[in-house]
Amino acid sequence: MEAKEYIESGILELYVYGLLSETENEEVATMAKNNPEINDEIIAIEKAIVALSSSFSPFISAEHYEKIKEKLELKHSKVIELESTRNWSQYIGWAAAVLLLVGIGYQYNQLEQTNTQVANTEVEKAKMEKDLNALQLKSKANETSLAVIRDVNNTVVPLGGQAVAPQSSAKVYWNKETKVVYVDAAGLPEPPEGMVYQVWALKLNPLTPTSIGLLDNFKVNDQKIFAVDNATDAEAFGITLEPKGGSLTPTMEQLYTLGKV
Repeated sequence: MEAKEYIESGILELYVYGLLSETENEEVATMAKNNPEINDEIIAIEKAIVALSSSFSPFISAEHYEKIKEKLELKHSKVIELESTRNWSQYIGWAAAVLLLVGIGYQYNQLEQTNTQVANTEVEKAKMEKDLNALQLKSKANETSLAVIRDVNNTVVPLGGQAVAPQSSAKVYWNKETKVVYVDAAGLPEPPEGMVYQVWALKLNPLTPTSIGLLDNFKVNDQKIFAVDNATDAEAFGITLEPKGGSLTPTMEQLYTLGKV
């Protein structure tokens, strides 16, 4: 290889930078020793590097440069080009993270659905318990009504409609031994808002009315069978319409039903 081609190959710059192997360094040193042109080129490159370095840092002589270089014990080796590879582990990590998030989202959705189902089940359970209690109360009321009607010890007192409500009717079931009184008010119209039916036990001579109870919760009592207070020596029973809470004496103008024992 001619000196010009050798110089233009760039190997002298690598030699000066210390980037050649020991074998290549020996080859360049031999070429410089045998060829003054190559040796001059090496010197020129070194001077250029020193000049460039001095523009950025304090002046260091070539002698000091060589000493520093020697102290650092720089090793010469070839530049190894590494083939770029794709970081598949990073992609796998991201994919795993995405799958984890999807899994967490799915599990959260399943948990929400389960919680909703549990809540709905609790609501249905509460509704069923409420309906069951209502049925039990209704069944108990039916049993009470049948027991009252079928009790042969009860005296049945029919109460006929009066002038204010001629179509009204009622029945009183009175056990003279126990003094217990039940009223069947199925024949009475629903009382107006703020009014209540009041039941009276009557002595006829002289006329002495005694209140034995109110027919409260008229609308919600499906059987319209009401237990009122006991009656002792009643000769008749009457039902009047009174203001809510009842009255001390019956309002005769609102006498709905009346019947003698």
